[in-house]
Amino acid sequence: MKRETAVMEQATSLRTGAYWMPFTHNRYLKKHPQSRILARAEGAYYTTAEGARLFDCISGMWCCPLGHGHPKIAEAVARQVKELDYSPAFQMGHPKIFSLAERIVRLAPAGMGQVFFANSGSEAVDTALKIAIAYHRMKGEAARTRLIGRERGYHGVGIGGISVGGIAPNRRMFAPLLLPGVDHLPHTYNAAEMAFSRGQPKWGAHLAEELERLVALHDASTIAAVIVEPMQGSAGVIVPPAGYLERLRAICDKYGILLIFDEVITGFGRLGEPFGAQRFGVMPDMITFAKIVTNGVIPMGGVIVKPAIYEAFMTGPETAVELFHGYTYSGHPMAAAAALATLDAIEEEGSFKQARALEPVLEQAVHSLKGEPGVADIRNIGLTAAVELEPLRESGQAKPGARALEVFERAMEEGMLFRFTGDTIAMAPPFISTRAEIETMIETLRRAIRKAA
Repeated sequence: MKRETAVMEQATSLRTGAYWMPFTHNRYLKKHPQSRILARAEGAYYTTAEGARLFDCISGMWCCPLGHGHPKIAEAVARQVKELDYSPAFQMGHPKIFSLAERIVRLAPAGMGQVFFANSGSEAVDTALKIAIAYHRMKGEAARTRLIGRERGYHGVGIGGISVGGIAPNRRMFAPLLLPGVDHLPHTYNAAEMAFSRGQPKWGAHLAEELERLVALHDASTIAAVIVEPMQGSAGVIVPPAGYLERLRAICDKYGILLIFDEVITGFGRLGEPFGAQRFGVMPDMITFAKIVTNGVIPMGGVIVKPAIYEAFMTGPETAVELFHGYTYSGHPMAAAAALATLDAIEEEGSFKQARALEPVLEQAVHSLKGEPGVADIRNIGLTAAVELEPLRESGQAKPGARALEVFERAMEEGMLFRFTGDTIAMAPPFISTRAEIETMIETLRRAIRKAA
């Protein structure tokens, strides 16, 4: 109890001026910070500095589906810090990272072979892009330097990631730094054709044909890779049209272009399968991952590659470094311990089955919001969903994001922590959620939407 009191006292006496918060309206939040300060977490719930209990509607930031304070993960990390707290990643290894790589390859789609570890989704994406460019050079195709992303795509905040990414505010300020030779496919969202879809929309597979146009424009011999999220999460749960990913795969095969799936959000069960590639039945050449791999406990990311990519680098003298890339904390022992414990828990608790069982519960509940004031669209797949809201208007002028912010705050007052981007409310509840918790989450959202109308 003393420790609990100390944690809460520390949280309520904070001075917030020195911390520049990421992706945050700093001035607005710091006027009334206490309701936004999370002091504790347990299971599917946070506790704020004011003592309010919040259901974690978004699994942290898509990364804590097994719940907070998972005892097996906590125990594994505590043991590891005493056993081996740090191991050099260059020229040295440690047992757990080799074991973890094997575990991840076994979970990945059949045909994957090796894992390169990073520390976040952003690092994983930049790693995958570098591997793609270097792979073609190793094959004698050095002209293949062009990368193809997609509008509204989110691939982290590294220079490579924002270059292939397609969210305008993430790119605008940093335009001078963006990589040359990058183009973008159109995004796949069309409200007129796919509003209120359940699962994959029927319309839109033809949009993959835009890759043929880009190939004709730039010539296939200049294109190294295409990178897409199987499901676009940060843009507001944009679900791929049926047949779209299959067509991208076929076009990439036709022209010898690598296909990279950014599975930082969809990896390790969010769609009811180990990876989105398995959910959609499409095999990429590389998969990036992060987030759920450690249940969000310690940062970790990585890239899974096909054996042919790895083998292309395994040339020259055995004593030569094959890829001049890596991070001080690649394959960190603490992260590896957390990841192995997470994968153990996923297996023992039947997490993929849990996510599949809750998918129809979430789908039915969230689509019941159709017709509520200001609801323009609802989308869902796996254990994730989004509600698109019409922007509020003042004196005839739209106020983008204002409605979602109000809904977010009103829901928080009633014990629900959602995520909002623009005027989209996103949710990705923990795999450990109950039916009652998901239904309560949606009913709370309904009241918040009505109050914000």
